[in-house]
Amino acid sequence: MLGMHVAGAQEGDWPSDAVPVESLRLWDTGTSWLQIEATRGRYEWGLLDTALETAADAGVTDVLMVLGPTPVWNASSLKGVQYPVPGAASEPKSLQAWDDFVAAVVDRYAGQITAYQIWNEASLKMFWQGSPEQMADLTDRAYRIIKERDPSALVVGASTTVRLLGAFERFFPAYVEELAARDWPVDVLAVHSYPSGIQGPLDRARNLRLVRHTLDRLNAPALPVWDTELNYGLAGPGDVPRGEIVGDQATSWVVRTYLDSMRFGVGRTYFYIWTPEPYELLGMQMTNDSGAAAGLRVVSDWLVGGEWGGCEVSGLVNTCVVRKDGEVSELLWADFGEGQVSGLPEGAEACTALGACQLIGEDESIVVDDVPVRVFPARDVVDVGS
Repeated sequence: MLGMHVAGAQEGDWPSDAVPVESLRLWDTGTSWLQIEATRGRYEWGLLDTALETAADAGVTDVLMVLGPTPVWNASSLKGVQYPVPGAASEPKSLQAWDDFVAAVVDRYAGQITAYQIWNEASLKMFWQGSPEQMADLTDRAYRIIKERDPSALVVGASTTVRLLGAFERFFPAYVEELAARDWPVDVLAVHSYPSGIQGPLDRARNLRLVRHTLDRLNAPALPVWDTELNYGLAGPGDVPRGEIVGDQATSWVVRTYLDSMRFGVGRTYFYIWTPEPYELLGMQMTNDSGAAAGLRVVSDWLVGGEWGGCEVSGLVNTCVVRKDGEVSELLWADFGEGQVSGLPEGAEACTALGACQLIGEDESIVVDDVPVRVFPARDVVDVGS
């Protein structure tokens, strides 16, 4: 599913039709507990109402709302760096207040908000100063309230960043174990797979492998995993420089991102953040006319509405299979270097993510590099489910 954060959704702004969006994640939109209940017992719903109306007007009815962070009045500590204000990353003093807020949200928006995420990047102290056990308690309490009031809504666990290995190892395994001890009060687990600085899709793929390895090691059940926030080229921490990914490179990276999500079993990927003008903190821009937006259109054309058939690796080439509109295609790319692919059907069309196409001649092979290629129809030896 093509997920997006939309700057300005709470003000009525939305991407053009050229930027396909299937699901909206509400974060950095003034729609969390911190902003809605800035004064205890007084709920200000206006920004959330507008964001939901804006999405619905664009035909998007799948909405993931992040519930935390903590309102200042309920913060147990104002110390340390906390985002976006002191107290926001603190564990709540009153858990009853948390329960009351969750109940109020679900009672008001049942059927409109389709998924609730407990917290954002709880592996980082600037977002969560409490323990994994305390976060699991908040998760369990919210799960019971949400399922009682809107059983169809999904409960998404607190997200964990992966690129800062120490923070990941400190939080994620312990949080997963605490969820297990509470009989899994989540429908979905969540990570943020941002790679560091100038790193690219290959480094993100390593992050996803680590997540899968960790879940296997912990004998976690086969819960869905979502990547609820992602971009490339972010500066830091420390002196890691900001990268800049534009044009054809951005298009290719977006397509590879979604292909990697599919091959590692990540059901949803939410890019951060669509803006009408370039956003200086990001290496990859999600403006209407950006190379990244072109990549989303390719993903929509190649994958959305299709049936995923899995992937395999031969030499340097990844080969994934998808059936869409009754026809099977192969999606090919190399993580690095180049690989040769032969045995393609004569007359098949091979089109890169950048729009360059060729017809395959008799006994003709193609060279595949890091720009994904769609071959249609697929070879007889592959099929969905192979």
